[in-house]
Amino acid sequence: MHAFHQVDVFASRPHAGNPVAVVHGADGLTTEQMATFARWTNLSETTFLLSPTRPGADYRLRIFTPGAELPFAGHPTLGSAHAWLAAGGQPAEGEVINQECGVGIVPIRRGTRLAFLAPPLLRSGPVSDGDARAVVAALRVDPDRVVDMSWVDNGPGWVGVLLDSAQTVLDLRPDWAALVGWDVGVVGPYPGSGEDGGPACEVRAFCPGLGVEEDPVTGSLNAGLGQWLTASGRLPESYVAAQGTVLGRAGRVHVERVGDQVWVGGDTSTVVRGEVSFARVP
Repeated sequence: MHAFHQVDVFASRPHAGNPVAVVHGADGLTTEQMATFARWTNLSETTFLLSPTRPGADYRLRIFTPGAELPFAGHPTLGSAHAWLAAGGQPAEGEVINQECGVGIVPIRRGTRLAFLAPPLLRSGPVSDGDARAVVAALRVDPDRVVDMSWVDNGPGWVGVLLDSAQTVLDLRPDWAALVGWDVGVVGPYPGSGEDGGPACEVRAFCPGLGVEEDPVTGSLNAGLGQWLTASGRLPESYVAAQGTVLGRAGRVHVERVGDQVWVGGDTSTVVRGEVSFARVP
């Protein structure tokens, strides 16, 4: 039996954010056992805590969607750090947890809420005209409502699409079949961009090729969007993004640029705690 947590991430109350399943002490599990369990949980991500292999890391994390393993993902990073701390984990650097995963070491800051340092983008910059036309067609959005588009890939493969308003984002009804093969993140500003104390923007994440048509609240995407849009001045250096509204969630992602670094934080809470067993996979 393995200790198990299911943690809700990016919401101030349970059941309003994005859950992640976290399995502790997973060193003895095979990749196939992990993938099989992730398909069974059917959550957007399931993670496995293992002993670190890199100097300075507090633990190693493997991250699975129902359809693939990811080198990095944001809400699993925060949820897994929460579960590791809840199980008695003690970071070597005091207030900073160092997570080892497929993209390297990801620092996680403790404070009012957990926040991870956005990893460097693996791919950034303009999207080709042909790819842009394909993405716009798959989103079923009026091209006149598209303000800009950029690669914001920090592992999962995101294409970022900036629309003219949060309402345009909320109104999207994509062509799911046409989106297969794409991981698309869409963002649009609210009036006032958060100056009234509300969220600055609405975000949606579409990734049907990973076995999840729409992810409720997405840390990796918000990290890439934050790096892109704060650097260009289209969003303030500190803001809150809303996500999951269309799915009945109340996700809130706290993004802060400090110099050249972007930190992505959110509230976390344990919802399920217990033990899980693993069948031997042929």
